[in-house]
Amino acid sequence: MKKILIISDSDVGEHFIQRAIETYTSENIYYVVQVKEKEYEDVNPARFKFYQFDPTSLYKLANLLKMEFIQVFIAMDELIDVENTIKNIRTIKKQLRVIVLNRWNMINEDPNVVLINSKELLASRLLDYLPNVPVIAQNVGIGEGEIMEVLVPFGSSFVYRHIGVIEQKNWRIVAMYRNRKLIMPSRRRMIQPNDLLVLVGDPAVLRSVYRAIKRELGQFPEPFGSNLYLYIDMNIVNLSTIEEFVRRAVFAHKKFKHNLIIKIVNPGNISIIEHIKEYRNDSVIINIDYQYNNIENSFHSDIKYYHIGLVIVSKELFANYEMRTMLYESHVPVLKISDRSFASVKDAVLVLSDNRDLEKVSSTIFDISEQMGFNIELHNYINEHQDEKEQVIEHYYNLSTIFSKSIKVIKESDNPIRSLKQKNNFIQILPFTHKLTKRRIYSMLSTDSELLYYKLDDYHQIFIPVQL
Repeated sequence: MKKILIISDSDVGEHFIQRAIETYTSENIYYVVQVKEKEYEDVNPARFKFYQFDPTSLYKLANLLKMEFIQVFIAMDELIDVENTIKNIRTIKKQLRVIVLNRWNMINEDPNVVLINSKELLASRLLDYLPNVPVIAQNVGIGEGEIMEVLVPFGSSFVYRHIGVIEQKNWRIVAMYRNRKLIMPSRRRMIQPNDLLVLVGDPAVLRSVYRAIKRELGQFPEPFGSNLYLYIDMNIVNLSTIEEFVRRAVFAHKKFKHNLIIKIVNPGNISIIEHIKEYRNDSVIINIDYQYNNIENSFHSDIKYYHIGLVIVSKELFANYEMRTMLYESHVPVLKISDRSFASVKDAVLVLSDNRDLEKVSSTIFDISEQMGFNIELHNYINEHQDEKEQVIEHYYNLSTIFSKSIKVIKESDNPIRSLKQKNNFIQILPFTHKLTKRRIYSMLSTDSELLYYKLDDYHQIFIPVQL
């Protein structure tokens, strides 16, 4: 975990902290020092620690700086406070990198102090609206992330590789900076630690490239949330299989290495509840609702309160129309566990449909497969809509190269769902779109493989919300 210190005594600092709260990553933990207490929304207490004191006090700041921070951000209203805070930091930490919001054109010769001139940033942004004036690099394009800067860290899989051996489909390395000098890339140029790469390409691909460079596979269930939520409604779940169901859910929890909240509603079997309570530990929380409150409101409240990134349910619960709709409206991935062994699953199966929704959730699929040790199989049913499918397959091949994870494409002349039923065990991964909330009777005659997900109800399935 990378520790980052934020020292704030300004409106800009408050906005920066709120943006950091909304930017999900399990790699960083933030320590926030404020002169005046400020309340923030949707704070994850595991990632944010708040302190209230004057950072110009060397004694108080020194206690906090006993920890090893990788960076300090300073956003304060008074120049003298900034100068004294930097002086205090340098008294304790000589080389610590300090990022300062500079409102006063202050000068600091320390090479580890980066001054962000707020006036220059505002002037640069306003300049973009002048006619007949070139647009600066940070605002080139349509502003959807098609241009990206990435700092290559030590330990990255891109370090000490020649640019020519890195497959670049739908993206390119167009420039690199080393020791603050521009270096034009060539096939024989070798990437080194701390190189700053400028990438251009499809925004979705660039997000995947970024994660590959930063070695960020293993983040799921981020960015959806940071914890797992096992939901048990004893009026719906099969009580004869509930103990095995819980055991498989706990196995998944251990693989993802995030906290697990077990929520029980409509409790009606004391012996089963006592058995479930045996799983309680520092990373497993048991929450039993004895009040029979509004189930839907309680569910959505828990999703927000516990910062849930994956909901785990039984196949009986997902088959329930009202529950399935409630799950869809939470905009959180859902793992539906069947009665088969979960530990023996080796393959993650994707059935290509006539749309490109599987492309939109591709990074999440690679992340899940990496953490769970799944092989990825794409089942391609040959029909008249082949062009869309070929583009999705090409996208997955591209990501397989980026993440160094092989995939297998299986061409089917027959309905792949029929052939998959002959397969011993696997997990199917699907986009969780609104059409999956329809009652099953309306999809019985459909040829849409996604609408026919319930035909593989005896297998484990993961439903991933499509970010529109």
